[in-house]
Order: sequence, then structure tokens, then C-alpha cells
Amino acid sequence: MAAEMVNPRSDNASDSGEGADGVTDGEPFDPAFALHRGGKMAVQATVPVRDRDDLSLAYTPGVAKVCSAIAEQPELVHDYTWKSQVVAVVTDGSAVLGLGDIGPEASLPVMEGKAILFKQFGGVDAVPIALDCRDVDEIVETVVRLAPSFGGVNLEDISAPRCFEIERKLQERVDIPIFHDDQHGTAVVTLAALRNAAKLTDRALGQLRAVISGAGAAGVAIARILTEAGIGDVAVCDRKGVVSPDREDLTDVKRELAGFTNKAGLTGSLEAAMDGADVFIGVSGGTVPEEAVAKMAPGAFIFAMANPNPEIHPEVAHQHAAVVATGRSDFPNQINNVLAFPGIFAGALQVRASRITEGMKLAAAEALASVVADELSADKVIPSPFDERVAPAVTAAVAAAARAEGVARR
Repeated sequence: MAAEMVNPRSDNASDSGEGADGVTDGEPFDPAFALHRGGKMAVQATVPVRDRDDLSLAYTPGVAKVCSAIAEQPELVHDYTWKSQVVAVVTDGSAVLGLGDIGPEASLPVMEGKAILFKQFGGVDAVPIALDCRDVDEIVETVVRLAPSFGGVNLEDISAPRCFEIERKLQERVDIPIFHDDQHGTAVVTLAALRNAAKLTDRALGQLRAVISGAGAAGVAIARILTEAGIGDVAVCDRKGVVSPDREDLTDVKRELAGFTNKAGLTGSLEAAMDGADVFIGVSGGTVPEEAVAKMAPGAFIFAMANPNPEIHPEVAHQHAAVVATGRSDFPNQINNVLAFPGIFAGALQVRASRITEGMKLAAAEALASVVADELSADKVIPSPFDERVAPAVTAAVAAAARAEGVARR
């Protein structure tokens, strides 16, 4: 597979037979390499340095006054530095998009992409940080030492189950928001779409039984937020079937998951759990047989979010479901994390929140759903990422929830 990839050109492309389009002569132009050449982001000053006076204010000696003031009153760091408007995007490269464990260097294009999404969709500055480390405690210690420079930390593309432990340990050590987007961003957007699907079909969340395929980071977080939101019941399935207390092979995370899900006491396979279910949520990959889809309840919702190949292809899903969503941009109802994380962080940073609570996530989901609540159709239960109403709505809701829950500091 690697041999088929187009290589980006070097600065001396003319000496190596490479053209100005960024690819080797004779190979087709690849816009991905052309766009990524040199990286996708840069640091830009917000103040001018045009002359001696500007220099003396931006740097020495003027900067010393500000440093001394912050040393005396540490909270002033939020007013006189970029801390309150910048997030660290931290990864170890162990679970990158659909690519898996590709390492820290190979993860950087994704982390840069995440950073520019923060800026584009939430007005939040972000710095990609790829760590050459896989040990949980070493990652935690590294981020703790970096934390004074940032107003929040977005954990990204870190494999389960380590991601759960890293997030928990970090939040215990620092007083800035720690947010693993693969978990909570996905969960917030899924809940928002499900709320609107239920509204569209005149049902309440409490009437629905959901089945989640995948017990990794996203599956666990979705199960948790649906439970917090009042779903009727939700069962989570991994490769061995329904996660239930009678299984002896469960990790600590799955054992906890079994404790608050599956009120119906289901056991056995994913396909068996789907029989009569109102909702299917796929965050696992693989393919679900159409026979299992056909046995779901009438008017079911299918959120098949694996990329690039949904667990249930929309053409099949539409034959059996009232609402279909995927993780892809070329189908309606894209469950896209960019609808959530920029506004969530913008709201948390706005009030200098010490953490992002379950209440803040629920508020984000409700706000996101409300953006298109008066425009609902089977092909529109969630806004487009380019809907300019999204970020302000989520930001305001998260800030208000932070204040209500006592984690805001202004």
C-alpha cells in the first residue's frame, strides 16, 4: 500500500524530477500533498513590532512588569497572556483516525488539522503536541508539566483503554479542562442527533432502546451520555457480544459499563441485541448483516459512524430506518465532532472553567440539537459543520452550564 502513495516533493524538486505540483513527474497531481506541504498552520503575532518602542514593550524591558505582576497575582496570567484562549492538542499517535497506531510523527498532520478546526469553528487557538511515549503515567506527567501554558487540553487519538486512565489522572492533577474528544465530542453530537430524531418521530428518549456496536472510547462515552440524558435502555457490544456482568473477560472499564447499561439483561451477539431495538449506533467498523437490521423496531434510527465504510451502508439502512446518520460528509446527517469540541472549549475558556462536566456536555448536546430544531427532516437531524449558528450556541450553553455547576472562575 505504501508503494502506491505519492511522495511529497523536497525543496530541490527540480533536481529530483519532481514538478511544481508537488509530485513526481509522471504521477497524478495529489492535492492532499500540495495542501500539506510546509504544514497547515503557523504562529502569528497579535501586536506590532515595528520599531524600538514596540520592541521594548513586547519584550524587554516592558515584559518584565507584566511577569512581575503575574508572579504576585497568578490569576493575571489569563489577562496578560494567551493562556485563556489556547488549547493543547495532545496525542501519542496510537489510534489515529482510521489509521490506527502510526506513531507521533505520522499523527502530526491530523493534529494540525484539529488545531485549525479549533480556530476556524470556535475561534480557539490550539497547539499540536505529539508525544513519543506510550506509558500512561509518563504521558500524564508530561502534560501536567506543560499545563501552565494552556487553558485546556484536548486529548486526541489515544488508544483505549489507556485514554480513559490518562484523562482521569490528568483531571485529578490540573485545574484546567481535560477533554478526550474521541470520547466526548462524539457522544455530544450523537446525543444531539438522537434528540432530534426522536422529536421528528414524536418519541421521547425514555421510550428508546439503543444498541451500540463498539466498546472503545466513543462507545463508552456515548453509553454514558445517553444514560445521563435518560435513554430508556442501552446495550453495548464488543467483539464478543453484549457487555454484561456475567462475562468474565471484562476490563475494568467494561465492568463499570456493564453496571449502568443493559437494563434488559441481554446476552449474546450484537445481532441478537438488535432484535426489536429502536436505535443502532456504530462506532466499531465491520459490517452488520441486513438480516439483523431488518429485525429492528419499526421507525428505527441507524447511526452507522465508522469511516470510511459505515457498519450499515445508507442504501441498506434507508430500507429499514426512519433516520440514518453516518460519519461521512457525502451523506446527510454527518455525526462530526467539529460540531462540538470548538464550542465546548470556547465556552469553557470563556469562563475559565476548571473542568468540563457531564452537565456541560449535556448542555452542549441540547444547544446543538436546538440549532435545527425548527427545520427537522429525515435528512436534517443535525446541523452542518458550516452552520454559523453552531459554535455560538454551544459556547453560550457550555459557559452557562459551567457557571451553574460551580466550575467557572469568572
